[in-house]
Amino acid sequence: MHKMKMSPTEGLVMLLLLSTAEARNCSPCICEYLEETWTWKVDCSSLGLIKIPPLVSAHIRILYLQNNRLTTVRPGTLDILRNVKELNMSNNPWNCDCSILYLKQWLEDSHPASLANATCATPAHLRTKSLSQLSGNELEGCRKLLPIKCLDFLWRDLILILMAILVLIFASCILHYSKKLVSQVSRKQQSCEVPLLPWHELETQKIRKRL
Repeated sequence: MHKMKMSPTEGLVMLLLLSTAEARNCSPCICEYLEETWTWKVDCSSLGLIKIPPLVSAHIRILYLQNNRLTTVRPGTLDILRNVKELNMSNNPWNCDCSILYLKQWLEDSHPASLANATCATPAHLRTKSLSQLSGNELEGCRKLLPIKCLDFLWRDLILILMAILVLIFASCILHYSKKLVSQVSRKQQSCEVPLLPWHELETQKIRKRL
């Protein structure tokens, strides 16, 4: 078994914890200090728990929570755990609504092997299904979040559409103004060229009369 590496300061702290281990209040769970790895074993199994009690340390290596009445886990409850190697959450009546997402995601990140051992008790259509088999669409209550997200996307799309319309209007105005300017320039050129023809003819007639 590999020993966990710790700094001298952490070792001193753990020795102090070891000296006061018997005085540590782990109720209602049973806490055992593992000298070989300088970590803890916390046994909270078969106590009829409806919620996970405060965890004694971040250095928990073994955690037993099986055979209780746990239905969900409050977000953040398990964030303190960084060194769990053995975890058992089986035989709990997990309620697989949207609130179970925290536990599912935490297990996926920290202890994937336990996903298959945690099975749903409710709702009825998910009974006996493990957390590893659940998808977001199967979790009741999660669909209620979708309209909010869709609304966010709707506002974003409306803003983009509005900006596109404004750009098209601006481009149309520029094009219209350009055509109008070209037309005005063309008319001015024509007005300057037309009088030249009669003047040229008059001069020709005057010369002919003199001759």
